[in-house]
Amino acid sequence: MARYVAFLRAINVGGHTVKMAELKRLFEEMGLAEVSTFIASGNVIFESRAKDVAGLERKIEKGLAKALGYEVATFLRSTKELAAVAEHDPFPARRDDTTYVAFLREPLSAAARETLMGYRSEEDDFHVHGREVYWLPSGRSSDSKFSGAVLEKALRMPATMRNMTTVRKLAALHPAPK
Repeated sequence: MARYVAFLRAINVGGHTVKMAELKRLFEEMGLAEVSTFIASGNVIFESRAKDVAGLERKIEKGLAKALGYEVATFLRSTKELAAVAEHDPFPARRDDTTYVAFLREPLSAAARETLMGYRSEEDDFHVHGREVYWLPSGRSSDSKFSGAVLEKALRMPATMRNMTTVRKLAALHPAPK
């Protein structure tokens, strides 16, 4: 069985409140094993025999939409992929600053990457690596003109964002098999 982390969009934001125990139960009802959650922002860890990861994402999205009554974009990463995201250091000169990671379903096209880099400024820096976009605001993210919604509009694709502290804690709690 493979171990995955599901990063869910629209959980406990914008009036969509879901208790983590309920989220755990919904994943178990979908036939997923060893389910646990991490903080109340829609991070679910589980095991599955499924080989088709994109199909598994769609299955989770369909199950959550049916149970919750709204769409929940789902971005799966294996624990090995999560470790790579946590270890990636896109802004080594500013390691103490808060970096955010946006999880995408697929790598950016050259055109989408160019659009994203058009948002670079003194306040915001970006780095693309694999299926992730790393964002470094110079101050608090809430003070920036950039946001997850701006990212989705610019890239014309769904995404969900987490801070690197959360990503690193998840990777430490759920290490990839050796």
